[in-house]
Amino acid sequence: MVSRILRKLLLLMYAIIILLPLLMVAAATMKNQQQFYMNPLGLPSSFSLENYRNLFVDQPMIAYFSNSIIVSFTAVLLLLILASLISFGLYRLSNKFAKAILVLFVVGLMVPSQVNMIPIYSFLRDMGLTNSRTGLILVTISLFMPLSVFMISGFMKSLPREVFESASIDGAGEGRMYMQIAIPLAVPYLAATATFLFVSVWNDLLFPLLLITDKSKMTLPLALLQFQGEYSTNYPGLLTGVVIISLPMLFMFLFLQRFFISGITAGSLKG
Repeated sequence: MVSRILRKLLLLMYAIIILLPLLMVAAATMKNQQQFYMNPLGLPSSFSLENYRNLFVDQPMIAYFSNSIIVSFTAVLLLLILASLISFGLYRLSNKFAKAILVLFVVGLMVPSQVNMIPIYSFLRDMGLTNSRTGLILVTISLFMPLSVFMISGFMKSLPREVFESASIDGAGEGRMYMQIAIPLAVPYLAATATFLFVSVWNDLLFPLLLITDKSKMTLPLALLQFQGEYSTNYPGLLTGVVIISLPMLFMFLFLQRFFISGITAGSLKG
């Protein structure tokens, strides 16, 4: 009884620690700059949605949203397709060659993306793909491919081999086994990977900052830098943008929560 109460108190404290900064950010979006600097941590004297209105009136937020959605969804979709194909191939091979290839992807995880900034920019410049969504998508895919293969390969190892052996005896080819067996069984795993990748790509600032110069092609994290001036920063406007950026991720997690939790749980149980 005592342990149960203690556990609930700890969970309550943890929830307060998580929610308190979120509530402070939400309250800050209801203030103007004067109110924020006078009382940055307190509640606003009067609640106003003026920052939200100004964000969409003064900035082309629809264009920023469109750019982030195009880059994030395209990159994540292609990552899932390519990484699942590679992972399925490694799973089916299950030999030293497959293990060596997987090791190469793991090594790719050890290389910081900042190390590749100059060669990536030079390569895209020579290809004429700087300041373009296509170039940003290709760079994003290359950067997150090792992580995607590493995650999906771990999930693929938990799939029962007996199912594929029975399908092979019945005359099913590798393509059919991939489409009709591996993908349906791996849906929770793919959803968990997609959620993680989407959050990472959606919040990425480094390579949009490196590659994108045209305001009409900016993603949301890059667009938020416009609220930071040389001598002052519009913190209420900046935090309002942070809230706006967080909403799609929140809705996506709520939509994929069942798959995400089942994927993580299944992966841990099979491991």
